[in-house]
Amino acid sequence: MVTTASPTALDDLVAQLVSRRTIRHAVVAVESEDQTLRVTRAAGQARPDGTPMRPETPFHYASVTKLYTATLVMELWEQGRLGLEVPIRAYLPSEVADGLHRLQGVDHSDAITVRHLLSHTSGLPDYFLDTPEGETSFTDLLLQGDVAYDLADVVARVRRLTPYFPPQDPGAARRRARYSDTNFQLLGAIIAAVTGTTFQQAVEDQLLEPLGLDDTWFAGRPRSDPAPAPAAIWSGDEVLVAPLAMASMAPEGGLIGTAADALRFLRALIAGRLFVHETTLGLMQERWTRFGLPRSRTAIMAPGWPIEYGLGIKRFRLPRLLNAGRRAPTLIGHTGASGSWLFWCPEHELYLAGTVDQTTAAGLPYQRLPRALHRLHTLPRAGVGRS
Repeated sequence: MVTTASPTALDDLVAQLVSRRTIRHAVVAVESEDQTLRVTRAAGQARPDGTPMRPETPFHYASVTKLYTATLVMELWEQGRLGLEVPIRAYLPSEVADGLHRLQGVDHSDAITVRHLLSHTSGLPDYFLDTPEGETSFTDLLLQGDVAYDLADVVARVRRLTPYFPPQDPGAARRRARYSDTNFQLLGAIIAAVTGTTFQQAVEDQLLEPLGLDDTWFAGRPRSDPAPAPAAIWSGDEVLVAPLAMASMAPEGGLIGTAADALRFLRALIAGRLFVHETTLGLMQERWTRFGLPRSRTAIMAPGWPIEYGLGIKRFRLPRLLNAGRRAPTLIGHTGASGSWLFWCPEHELYLAGTVDQTTAAGLPYQRLPRALHRLHTLPRAGVGRS
């Protein structure tokens, strides 16, 4: 199917995004599969000092980072350096693996596998969103001031929280999934253990450098060249200044980069250039599990119905009932809590990346992108270049 699009549709989408009261800036990039269309649009102020948001302005990828982490896990699986069905205890020391999952008097910690972490079916509580009884939520702590933490701090907090459900049987007809940043903190530790280096170094060595992603880096990570300041993240009307915390959440949300670099990574992933076997990408999408409806305040803040999750990758397709009875286009990739996104739309053969850098607008990509795609693929293409 031949895809057509127009930069006018991008202009309209960006204008709609920045017209919302709490959104200070936006960047939206679209590329077609055949690369005859490559357009990036940006608007608004990147930072409170009035610096304009430009197409090349780097931004925090937030949980889009999870797609990079999952890709590296699958590369290591191909290399035989870890197993998806292997209990995480095989890779993590007892001070990390012990007592992670105690539910109703039963310790399920030994049953958690790498697959459980990748698919968010471990049932482990979310150290970032969930709050131990009598304590302050981590999100509230972060709004009060920047804080650095490590895996030991994450594990200690998780042990004070109640798991959502037992680790799910991968072959079960019905299984539950609940999004939890804890899963990817543990995957980061497993990657470090099997590669014998830091998680960040492993990603740089096996993903960023081979792909030439020179405009992608980890928060708090030293660089040989001066890094441009990324666009600010807003939480409502307040700027979120948290470099220490951003560096601490490296495996689940620590990457910073440009929209162009994000698209370059996604193209390589979808094309199968990151894996030895063409079936590996299929394995990441072999079994989708739909998140449930939110039943608590913290669940509302996490991805929920009708979003589905594979192995470190999301799939979103608006139900016909909510799309005027029409079949909606599919979006495959990942989003972040700051309103960031990185998607492949197979029906229209389009890659999409962008952000609004607003924590209160995490669901905006799901609201706006499916509707925008109807325009992006129907208008004629006319020798468009990057702008």
